[in-house]
Amino acid sequence: MAKRKTENYVNNRDFLDSLMVYRKMVEQDFFEKNDRYPDKQDRSKNWEGKPRVPHYIGECFLKIATHLSYKPNFVNYMFREDMICDGIENCLQYIHNFDPGKSTNPFAYFTQIIYFAFLRRISKEKKQLEIKSKILERSGFDEVLHMDSHTGDMIGYNGISSDMNSIKETLEMRSKR
Repeated sequence: MAKRKTENYVNNRDFLDSLMVYRKMVEQDFFEKNDRYPDKQDRSKNWEGKPRVPHYIGECFLKIATHLSYKPNFVNYMFREDMICDGIENCLQYIHNFDPGKSTNPFAYFTQIIYFAFLRRISKEKKQLEIKSKILERSGFDEVLHMDSHTGDMIGYNGISSDMNSIKETLEMRSKR
């Protein structure tokens, strides 16, 4: 018995049609401003005054990024929302590179863009975490502060946890800069 194909969260045919309509809008807008249609070199540049991306295409980017973030290799990161935002931003940045003449699968094309945006965000966050831990090691943060086993609060030698928390926050703020 054949397995019934389920409907995806993004209809690839509608997505492709929307991208083709948007591409024609971009080409027409470029023609009106430059008296010629864009060539391959023009497409690789971000020219000024590009028309706004239609709501449906933006919605598709959001759905693809959100669903990709639910995959087991991405789901447990604290900065998942940042990953989604980076993926959408990259899709908008490279929307003009999608060529319907070469591929009729925009879902796969933009999923790959989002996937690599996720990987770049993860590497950036890991670098930031390494920098933060090195700053804390060099500042002697671990020697001054320790966790109270009963309350779970951060306390110092004199037992005042609010002062120690403010020191910790200040060090964290400095490490984010």
